[in-house]
Amino acid sequence: MGAQGLVAALVSAGLLAWPAPVLAPTEVPDAVVPCPYASIPTVPPTPPSPVLDPAAPAIGGQRLSTTGLAVAAGTAAPPTLSAMSWVVADLDSGEVLGACAPHLRRRPASVQKLLLAATALPKLDPAQVVEATAEDLDLPADSSAVGMIVGGKYPVSTLWLGLLLQSGNDTANALARVAGGEGGVAATIAAMNAEAHRLGADDTHAVTPSGLDAPDQFTSAYDLALIARADFARPDFITYDTTLTFQWPAQPPKDPKGFQIQNENKLLTSYQGAIGGKTGFTDEARHTYVGAAERNGRRLVVTVMGAEIVPARAWKQGTMLLDWGFALPAGTSVGHLVTPEEAAKLHAAPPPSTAPSAAPAAARPAAGNSGYSVWPTILAVGAVALTAAAVGVVMRIRRRRAA
Repeated sequence: MGAQGLVAALVSAGLLAWPAPVLAPTEVPDAVVPCPYASIPTVPPTPPSPVLDPAAPAIGGQRLSTTGLAVAAGTAAPPTLSAMSWVVADLDSGEVLGACAPHLRRRPASVQKLLLAATALPKLDPAQVVEATAEDLDLPADSSAVGMIVGGKYPVSTLWLGLLLQSGNDTANALARVAGGEGGVAATIAAMNAEAHRLGADDTHAVTPSGLDAPDQFTSAYDLALIARADFARPDFITYDTTLTFQWPAQPPKDPKGFQIQNENKLLTSYQGAIGGKTGFTDEARHTYVGAAERNGRRLVVTVMGAEIVPARAWKQGTMLLDWGFALPAGTSVGHLVTPEEAAKLHAAPPPSTAPSAAPAAARPAAGNSGYSVWPTILAVGAVALTAAAVGVVMRIRRRRAA
């Protein structure tokens, strides 16, 4: 029985609570309404998330400083998902239509490649030819790769297609190496972190260009929406990202014919108005997804983190959120995506006062630490022990890859 079938069988037998009940935000107006996800634990623990200090300025608005749902009063409840966090936002106005634990920090998996694109696209000439090195192809077993060959010669435009269609970690390494100049991959990673800071993506810290799991590497659903907004503002990104198939160039004599690659983002062929996105998966991140679509003059982006394959694949959960977002009245908002100009002002502002406040002591960082602590996984309904057993089986049969 497959992973999805196993969990579905537990649900059918009544041994696993699915879906989790959802409370309309108007029912508990002054309390944290839990996010509607199943109680599927993550291993290892989630990376540190910001302490939600009510005295500190909130990136994107105070309503986004929550570990629960942020949904406008009087609107329809969002769909029940297995994602641990998500954001739905308007790409053009920047309004956040709804969110679930938007600043929860988690591993990015291959949606990290969107930050690489935002950083390196402006720097690289698409016609530049890159010769692949052994270091580009130095990847973990079962890692997602297009199939570059050491010594092969590839235009930068071809590498972007390999990155965004096939989620090639080999192409991510090559692009990062070339974009970093003499500093190589390390310089590009530093530039990625600088770009995240410029955008206001303060929950983000990159360690690899591809999104392969690494200690101290994380992002949030809110930050992914900021990064996606920067990408979708570029016509070249959209051109690469929406290409459905591409003939990978031959590299004689090792590869005399080349081969065809296909876009792994099923949103493009399955959702009305789709304009692109990116898939991701690693053992630590679980399933991550970013997708965007346009309908009736509105362009919405959805970001999904920490999802399992029930009730549907991550991209399909993205479509459920997009449907929900498009059905909301114009002007619906619980916050906004900051602009780089707003981010610069926030970064220039003096830090919050260290004087004692009314906030509980447990919610304030201890003296000398970074101001961040690990948030425990939000309690959700369901048979936790049985769920953990199911996830144990799932994780043993899943391939470790960033795709």
